[in-house]
Amino acid sequence: MTVSRPRLLQAGDDIVLRGELHGVEAVSGTEVRLVNVIGAVSVVPLAAVLSDPTFALAPGGRDTAPLPPSGLLDGVPETVAEQARWWERHIVEILTGLPPEHEPMATVRPEYDPRRVSLRQRELAKVAELQATGHKVSFPTVKRLRLAYEKEGLWGLVDQRVARPSRPTGRVDDCVVAATRRAIAEETDRSTGTVARLRRKVAQILEAGHGAEAPPLPSERTFYRLVGRLSQGQHTFGSAKTRRSAAKPPDGPFGSVTALRPGEWTQIDSTPIDVRVILDTGVVDRAELTWIIDLATRTIPAAVLRPTTKAVDAAVLLARTLTPEPMRPGWVDALKMSRSVLPHRRLTEVDERLKHAAARPVIVPETIVCDHGNAYISQTFRSACRAMGINFQPTHKGSPWEKGTVETSFNAVGTLFAQYVAGYVGSSVERRGEKAERDAVWSIVELQELLDEWIVTTWQNRPHSGLRHPVTPDKALTPNEQYAALVEVAGYVPVPLGANDYVELLPVSWNAINKYGIKLHKRTYDCKALNPYRRQHSGVERKKGLWEVHYDPYDVTRIWVRNHHDGGWITVPWKHLRSTPTPFGELAWQHARAVLARRGQDTATEAEIAQAAADLLDRAEHGPDKDREMTGRDRRVVGRTRATTTPSGPRPSALPDDEPEPQPPAPNEQDEAEEPAAKVIPLPVFDARKEAEQWRF
Repeated sequence: MTVSRPRLLQAGDDIVLRGELHGVEAVSGTEVRLVNVIGAVSVVPLAAVLSDPTFALAPGGRDTAPLPPSGLLDGVPETVAEQARWWERHIVEILTGLPPEHEPMATVRPEYDPRRVSLRQRELAKVAELQATGHKVSFPTVKRLRLAYEKEGLWGLVDQRVARPSRPTGRVDDCVVAATRRAIAEETDRSTGTVARLRRKVAQILEAGHGAEAPPLPSERTFYRLVGRLSQGQHTFGSAKTRRSAAKPPDGPFGSVTALRPGEWTQIDSTPIDVRVILDTGVVDRAELTWIIDLATRTIPAAVLRPTTKAVDAAVLLARTLTPEPMRPGWVDALKMSRSVLPHRRLTEVDERLKHAAARPVIVPETIVCDHGNAYISQTFRSACRAMGINFQPTHKGSPWEKGTVETSFNAVGTLFAQYVAGYVGSSVERRGEKAERDAVWSIVELQELLDEWIVTTWQNRPHSGLRHPVTPDKALTPNEQYAALVEVAGYVPVPLGANDYVELLPVSWNAINKYGIKLHKRTYDCKALNPYRRQHSGVERKKGLWEVHYDPYDVTRIWVRNHHDGGWITVPWKHLRSTPTPFGELAWQHARAVLARRGQDTATEAEIAQAAADLLDRAEHGPDKDREMTGRDRRVVGRTRATTTPSGPRPSALPDDEPEPQPPAPNEQDEAEEPAAKVIPLPVFDARKEAEQWRF
């Protein structure tokens, strides 16, 4: 309640020095005037008294008043606090001879001079003074307040009847309080009810525990107040989901994990995104977002959208974390890693692919924290972590706070991205607009591209409240800035995933090599390298001679077949690539460069990135812009590019040596210029009767 301060030697104190009791008559400068029990006076240096090993305050001696508890005084009425301060001025004058905050040249009045009159005489003088001014006080009251002030300071002068805290449960019987607490605890896993139902449950508990001697329930209004205080913070009559979540955290403070370098601690989780998308089947439904977040930098190294997250999706997401994010056509030049705060020169020396990568760091996870979702505790995901040397750390069941960073980050998706996208339906039915599903215009592939661009433009360049230095807490860093800072301090250099390792992490399918090639997900893949193995046995008896095929769910352009006879991989392209170019191929790149040149963007600035983020949200909100004016070249580029998605990782040899890379058909030069419309010559109307008369003989 109070704060103590060092004890000072002053007039009126009783001390023990060399085994004898002395009274301090006066303290002047560096000397102390002492009087023993027989009245002998001695003057001793103050330093000698304080340094003497036999020096001690006499038992029962007066202590100095502790510092005033200003916080406690704020909890009492102002009149009570002012009365306590009024008494303090008089008590201090009794003890020291001068009131607090006195004038510098003030002198001690004779009746309060500690050097001439005793403490009792000073107290009697104060009583007489107050009574003369009309205050009804007595000597016992002044003495009691003086003792309380010496023990508790200003708080001792406060009327304790007013300062005494009230019971949270008031005057309600303790048995009723205990029964109410029990009833509230039992509401945790039940469907949300009303206070009336809880009151009936409390009555049943009291009757079962006390029988005829059960205390009566308080009035309805008092019971409502009691329940309001006992259920505070437990959401007893609110959301059932929130109530169950609030009941799970253990008692005591939460621990914390400090990440000192990128990738030391990462968290992965999935959640439905609040945007309706058009699936491949044409059905409008909500997709599921899965992403990984790095605790040290708050970087999102990879994020994927799928109708339902499966174990293979989590493994592929892990592979995408270790691969650079490629620049896409239409992205402003300011989003390149080479023009960001990231240490691109050092990273490019490790992997040349980073030279044309986007400004999103490559994170190599050391420990990955996840919940007990089927996609994460599966053998596929565990094997992927084990193969890459990642420490797999699942949380305790029903403990979402153990991966609170990734849980909280999902809120930013709704506020910073999803609410601006066409097809946004809100986080609950209460927040959903009327017929919001009709606004769904984005396919899951197109929404994935928007999400990837949002991460690079907005998330990685937005100051994060969790990235604050203790010395400068008012300045928050962006994930890219934090990554650059930690790389300089920790010497962290990521080693991106190799091509063969990336393929090993991809999902596996066992298929036959037929005359027409390999059929996978209703797409046909074929190349000349499969000629020696068509309709042949792979040698894997357990799979009845089928061949091991790895595929990327986010890139349909090619698959990889393990050569069980000679080893290595056979890269097999999609058969229709001869009529459709690879995703974001050279034609699209050239067109994007021309668009950027027309925009006149030369330097990377914060304004460019901010404008790119704003343009992204505008495009997401309005949906695919199919009605805008487009040139013939624009239409061909968009049409050819949308047929496939962007490759998400490194690739082993693109195609066999004897299989040339399919090239897009050369554009027809005549289409580049607008041709004048030809003159329309109307045909005459055929009349059968006139024709018959003409040929009549």
